[in-house]
Amino acid sequence: MPEGDAVWLTARRLHAALAGRVLTRSDFRVPRFATADLSGQTVTETVSRGKHLLTRTDAGITVHTHLRMDGSWRVRPAAERASGGHRIRLILANDAWQAVGYLLGVVEILATAAEQRAVGYLGPDLLGPDWDPAEAERRLRADPARPVGEALLDQRNLAGIGNVYKAETLFLRGVDPWRPVGEVADLAAMIGLAQRLLEANKERGGIITTGSTRRGEETWVYGRAGRPCRRCGTPVRSADQGRDPEGRITYWCPSCQS
Repeated sequence: MPEGDAVWLTARRLHAALAGRVLTRSDFRVPRFATADLSGQTVTETVSRGKHLLTRTDAGITVHTHLRMDGSWRVRPAAERASGGHRIRLILANDAWQAVGYLLGVVEILATAAEQRAVGYLGPDLLGPDWDPAEAERRLRADPARPVGEALLDQRNLAGIGNVYKAETLFLRGVDPWRPVGEVADLAAMIGLAQRLLEANKERGGIITTGSTRRGEETWVYGRAGRPCRRCGTPVRSADQGRDPEGRITYWCPSCQS
């Protein structure tokens, strides 16, 4: 699933293509909104909220989308024919550009005034203008017995962290994913590190936590089960952690994260 930094970058690209321009076409290929037509409305902005995308128009309408596991947006010249028709869920186009949404997990139209119905439950956005680390810590500490690996993925606590950043943040802080939140020594430092990692990667289009851009060297533990820890040589472990929708395979070094 794309993480908060990838969604932030997607929002910026959609904003650059759509904002300030009149929609000449809207093609919703989901049953609930199949007859909707936003043509003639001017897009005012596209912003990210955690892993959610909000495209707003001057008519007080918001197109809310979420990439989930397999979704993506591609921006192409308006005159270009969009490929992969069976995977397309939404097209928003103006006289210059078309934004094509593929395999989007969520596609819906909301009144902009009612956006909170879709995203109001989210915790502070690590890449948002209103990022509030103190509030994120308060939400995490509200359930001190919960394993920290589960708590970090719960978007109600803080919005934008996905499985890669969870694993990498915990490794860099030397914290076992199953340690209860209440036993994490410096939760504020962990939250701050997670925010800095997303901030550092948000314009890259890829995740690098080791400082190395060489292929295969980008992460410390994520995706490296059975391979030697880059620090101590102990085999990296992996296991399922948590229940849906936050449940994921987690990766950790049993020596460095004791």
